[in-house]
Amino acid sequence: MLTDIEIAQAAKMLPINEIAAGLSMDADDLEFYGKYKAKLPLSLCEKYKDRADGKLILVTAINPTPAGEGKTTVTVGLGEAMQKIGKNAVIALREPSMGPVFGVKGGAAGGGYAQVVPMEDINLHFTGDMHALTAANNLLCAVLDNHIQQGNALSIDPRRILFKRCLDMNDRALRNVVVGLGGKVNGVPREDGFMITVASEVMAILCLASDLEDLKKRLGDILVAYTYDGKPVFARDLDCIGAMTALLKDAIKPNLVQTLENTPALMHGGPFANIAHGCNSVTATKLGLKLADYCITEAGFGADLGAEKFLDIKCRFAGLKPDCIVLVATIRALKYNGGVPKTELGTENVEALKKGIINLQTHIENMQKYGVPAVVAINRFGTDTKAEIAVINEFCQKMGVEVSLTEVFAKGGEGGKDLAQKVCKTIEEKPSSYHPLYDTDLSIPEKLETIAKEIYRADGVTFTAAAKKSLAEIEALGKDKLPVCVAKTQYSLSDNPALLGKPEGFTLTVRDVRLSAGAGFVVALTGDIMTMPGLPKVPAASKIDVDADGNISGLF
Repeated sequence: MLTDIEIAQAAKMLPINEIAAGLSMDADDLEFYGKYKAKLPLSLCEKYKDRADGKLILVTAINPTPAGEGKTTVTVGLGEAMQKIGKNAVIALREPSMGPVFGVKGGAAGGGYAQVVPMEDINLHFTGDMHALTAANNLLCAVLDNHIQQGNALSIDPRRILFKRCLDMNDRALRNVVVGLGGKVNGVPREDGFMITVASEVMAILCLASDLEDLKKRLGDILVAYTYDGKPVFARDLDCIGAMTALLKDAIKPNLVQTLENTPALMHGGPFANIAHGCNSVTATKLGLKLADYCITEAGFGADLGAEKFLDIKCRFAGLKPDCIVLVATIRALKYNGGVPKTELGTENVEALKKGIINLQTHIENMQKYGVPAVVAINRFGTDTKAEIAVINEFCQKMGVEVSLTEVFAKGGEGGKDLAQKVCKTIEEKPSSYHPLYDTDLSIPEKLETIAKEIYRADGVTFTAAAKKSLAEIEALGKDKLPVCVAKTQYSLSDNPALLGKPEGFTLTVRDVRLSAGAGFVVALTGDIMTMPGLPKVPAASKIDVDADGNISGLF
């Protein structure tokens, strides 16, 4: 059996200008990054503004488990399948972070015969967007520390600096550090820390900005610190916003690549969904809607995280109205939710499936609260039995949703034709009446209470003393009428990763609340969630190698 990278390396890619031609673009519309990658200038948004929008399809999933769900694989396979049934489709995905690539989770380019290529480029440096974001973020940090060193005209309190450095790598040793050691010439000593680039506010800003002017404004609105007398200091006060924008002027442009079957794919931005808002860029999604009849995008992790943030943050800001939601699950993962150990998931267990299916049921019900019709995609494994499949079919029939057994991992677009047809049928027969879950005029606690009760099914929300203090500061700044972005474990509907299925009788604990004024939302940190992940005992990096000819192996 071929590995993902072996399948990707054997792909017959078309020159990227040919992919663009299929979207009615010509070579003059592209900024080439080699033969198979290109950036799309923001001027295309203006060029195609009079085109009618296509249909927007969101792919999300149940809570992830060690059994795997394959959300990105299904997203890519659905795009390929749309082409198979004669539909004009484009995929809009996030760029992978190198943290998971070298850690545990792996990349974000799909798998098997439903991948986006060139896979090695995409999962590593790609077009340099992550590096540009890291540089822009850290430029602001450098300017901030230099300002303090050079006399501190703004009277910034080094103990109240909020903005952190970042790195696109899992590195737990950088979570808490001390900078400025080594004497007077090396700066003012203070506590600092790093977060992973994809969790940074600069990443969120890039993904939510509509153009360069909007990007500059949002960068300037970043709250970086407080003064000794408690006044806020914003990034614009440090006179480096023009320089930050200069570093991001190319990174803001969406990237065009292709699938193994030459379906066009826009990959742009990469915020995590457990510690950030988990969606690709607004510019890529909006451009995708102008370029094709169907734009298929994804939101990270389970529907309680990425989909909720897509529907309550991204769609609200961008004026997007999704037409259909695809919920991805596997029978293996549902049995895991029903209490079956990972080692026994290949054995038929109808009772465990019936018990664990409540996780899928909860996500379906949650998505229906937004007024968007849903289709269930079961990412099929060879160990799935007829009896287990019958349980899934009967369950979905009772829920009133279409269900499709997909085999895109093994068969590419051919294995997703049934899903594509059912998605199109659902869009035609069940018009979307999308609306956000909550009104932003509610207080932050009220918004969090709504999400906790309606999506996580918690009994309520409790705030630590630190969180209450942060809430008061945000309210004092008049920034409490923004959407909320919950940072929470992806493994459970609750804030406890050990609680599977549909947890009951729990309270969501908010340990801190942080203002991302530039991004335009408030981040609520829950449970033990970290904004800088660590590497496992045996990281994926230990299996990656390059031969004398430059061929990479071990990258999935």
